[in-house]
Amino acid sequence: SMNHTRVVEFVLLGLTNSHHLEIILFLFLVIAYFFILLGNVTVISITLVNNCLQTMYYFLRNVALLEISFTSTFIPSTLCSLVTHRKMISLPGCFLQMLLFFCLGTCTFFHVATMSFDRYVAICHPLHYTTITNKRFCLQLVLACWAVSFLLMFPPTIMIVQLPFCGPNVMNHFYCDTSLLLQLSCTDTGFIEGPMLIVLIIIIPGTLIVTAVSYGCIVITILHIPSSTGRKKAFSTCSAHLMVVVIFYSTSIYRYIRPTQRGGQDSDKVLSFFFSVVTQMLNPFIYSLRNNQVKQAIKKSMLKTFSSSPR
Repeated sequence: SMNHTRVVEFVLLGLTNSHHLEIILFLFLVIAYFFILLGNVTVISITLVNNCLQTMYYFLRNVALLEISFTSTFIPSTLCSLVTHRKMISLPGCFLQMLLFFCLGTCTFFHVATMSFDRYVAICHPLHYTTITNKRFCLQLVLACWAVSFLLMFPPTIMIVQLPFCGPNVMNHFYCDTSLLLQLSCTDTGFIEGPMLIVLIIIIPGTLIVTAVSYGCIVITILHIPSSTGRKKAFSTCSAHLMVVVIFYSTSIYRYIRPTQRGGQDSDKVLSFFFSVVTQMLNPFIYSLRNNQVKQAIKKSMLKTFSSSPR
């Protein structure tokens, strides 16, 4: 009988083997992580301090917290491996990273859907916005996103943890990926792959439908705006949102719901990099920091800070 303790650690090959590219990637990841933290901390701070933005940007505040948590599951360890050239990760560390990455990633999909619904209510039913998106409803929706995410991803993760791993232990990736872990197991994993695919279809295309319908209704409403300036301004905001949504969903669907779901190619790492780093870096700036109300709130806070500071 095979014992899963035969493999005590995995080797993550990372994003590249080239030393020169590693330096470039390290600098890019440092900058990206800095902007992810800066953008999201700014969103959280401004929406908490400003009373007018507390309810309106409730979902964005939670998304900001989620993005910090999500990217922190793999970016610090990736940066560490690029500096130290140590590409090993322990078995428990790998499983914990996988659990957090996919639970928080799943929660991101649900939050993108809730934000699209929030924008739909704000644009298509502005007079009823404060009534529909009251504090109780927002809290229930956010808690539901977190609860459903963990309920969907926790059982398959536990099943993967219990698989035997007896070598090889090399993953061509920069974080512990489920499809690669299933490939490395020395037993049949068909009983996990089927349910995993069903769960992913529920999560990704399911939330995409909600997002697409919401933005479809938003576009129809915008087209009925009499002012051309108003239409142009609304389309400018929506196009930026849709750009992030398209990148996020297209890369995620191709990576995890394509017919040949086996991973390990360099293209998989590129796709994963786009939806896990690039879109997370863009989100706080596109969803909130481009918004006039948020920009005005930041200016007021900065003026207040500078005017109150001792000279």
